[in-house]
Amino acid sequence: MPKPLALVVDDEADILDLIRITLGRMNVSAVTALTVAEAKRQLERHRPDLCLTDLSLPDGTGLDLLHHINTHHPDLPVAMITAHGNMESAVAAMKAGAFDFVAKPVDLSALRNLVESALRLRGRAAPTDERTSSEPPLLGDSPAMQQIRALIAKLARTQAPVFITGESGTGKELAARLIHAQGPRRDGPFVPVNCGAIPHDLVESELFGHKKGSFTGALADKEGLFQAAAGGTLFLDELADLPLPAQVKLLRAIQEKCVRPIGAAREVPVDVRIISASHRDLVQEVEKGRFRQDLFYRINVIELRLPALRERPEDIRPLAVHILRKLARAASEPTAVEPWLSEEAGAALMRYAFPGNVRELENILERAVALCEGERIEVGDLYLPVSERPGALESSGAARVALDQAHLRQATARALGMTPLAFRYRLARLGIDRGEAA
Repeated sequence: MPKPLALVVDDEADILDLIRITLGRMNVSAVTALTVAEAKRQLERHRPDLCLTDLSLPDGTGLDLLHHINTHHPDLPVAMITAHGNMESAVAAMKAGAFDFVAKPVDLSALRNLVESALRLRGRAAPTDERTSSEPPLLGDSPAMQQIRALIAKLARTQAPVFITGESGTGKELAARLIHAQGPRRDGPFVPVNCGAIPHDLVESELFGHKKGSFTGALADKEGLFQAAAGGTLFLDELADLPLPAQVKLLRAIQEKCVRPIGAAREVPVDVRIISASHRDLVQEVEKGRFRQDLFYRINVIELRLPALRERPEDIRPLAVHILRKLARAASEPTAVEPWLSEEAGAALMRYAFPGNVRELENILERAVALCEGERIEVGDLYLPVSERPGALESSGAARVALDQAHLRQATARALGMTPLAFRYRLARLGIDRGEAA
């Protein structure tokens, strides 16, 4: 296996020497260039595995070189070297497709982490199909989902912060896991955290850690979630729920790539990729003063919007088939037969708006499996919410009874450590009437 090769572009000789020596200690060869034009000539002579380029060059900018590489060498990771504190340029570079950035004066530990991440992509195209990963797939053949999967494959090849938007139940955490699983950090940890579930007075301790004795109850040193995600990805779900003081510290952690645990005398470098999500409109949250505009600018380098299920109705049937198949597998019964939807039930699902999206579809089908007689699921087994209309009131009482029975069966199954489908099969094998058993 030949040694990896890096192209380093900077008009400061001492920076070139520092990076070349650091790369040499990592067993990485380097070719150098002082200008954009010379860098283009080096690209014609060599086939580097990564490119490190300064933003400001005598005959142009690092962004000019980045655009050239994106056009002629799209698989080559490019990292930008920026002036200290010039996050606007770093953000602009990542929006333009840069793999990552490192600030001057160059922190050698951060540089080594960056190079190692870039080289993990060496000789490997990003997977274009999430079936290559161990994560569950984002299903659907609608144009919207095909575009989402293609974008995820591109996002996996960068270290840029990604902000995932979408209604509750659209699969934001699943998308984040796929970005992680298809990227160079796949062997590192994926650490999800629901920001809305952390008590406000514990947010900073949970995210950044604390030292023993730093506050009442701090009986020992504790590492934060940033440290736990070192070398991998930190997924901040429901980011809009973070209190403003914690937002200030999060902003600094993203900008400086280091955190200071509560009570610590110095900051600790952290190597994590940040992916965040919220079902709330952060633009509105910024306008209302509940979310910092500068933090929004940092985390929203690339936005990934997941469509609501009602926006891709052609995916409902294949999703339903997949969910029913998964429920049948989870039943763990040799005699289990996969439930299936009648034509009328499938059509009813297609007409329904699904305010809870895919998560609601899963709940509806799990309940239907518990309710239906036999393996065919009928419209009545779905118990889709409907608006009141003449004649609907007469059946509402019976519907509530049936739903109560279904909930009781689900609760009993969970108490027994079984799925609703497995519980049904067990009742059938024992010859127990399902109505009486409920």
